[in-house]
Amino acid sequence: MVTILPPHVAASLRAAELTYPAVGATGEGTTPPGHHSFQRTRLLQRRDFDAAGRELLGWQVQEYAGVRVAASAPRAEAGAVVLMRLGIGPLAVRIPCRVISVVEEPDRVGFAYGTLPGHPESGEERFVLERCDDGRLRFTVSAFSRPATLLARAGGPLTTWTQRWMTARYLRALDALPPSAAR
Repeated sequence: MVTILPPHVAASLRAAELTYPAVGATGEGTTPPGHHSFQRTRLLQRRDFDAAGRELLGWQVQEYAGVRVAASAPRAEAGAVVLMRLGIGPLAVRIPCRVISVVEEPDRVGFAYGTLPGHPESGEERFVLERCDDGRLRFTVSAFSRPATLLARAGGPLTTWTQRWMTARYLRALDALPPSAAR
């Protein structure tokens, strides 16, 4: 379940600068110099676009992928900040981000967030759900990044593997969400 950040934590994250210069590049389909990028797409089994869109904007993709989410707002909105954690206890990786854009169109919904200081990577990630002409749902995750911490740099191939593993979990999440998770 998504928790709301304490006001002082949200204010601190809002005051922080993004850790990369090319804000919005995932929406433009460009990759800033020195970053690696990817785009992965999955056709979903489910057909309920409105519910899937609510789940996506309500941080359920991250939660169901195994990331604990504390956000300044219960749904992704431009300027919202989120502090996610992956792992257990003191070994959990801290993942602070700010939502930089939101898309809410009749057949397309999603958002992008950018990294804040303390995130192991520096870059941007975008999550977009689209209704295809045949009624199927297409979910796309795209990102660009580079290591921002010593741990991420030292991780080398393990860091890249972890990013791919999490992306695969995100892509499966909208099909795997239990009915009780829908809001």
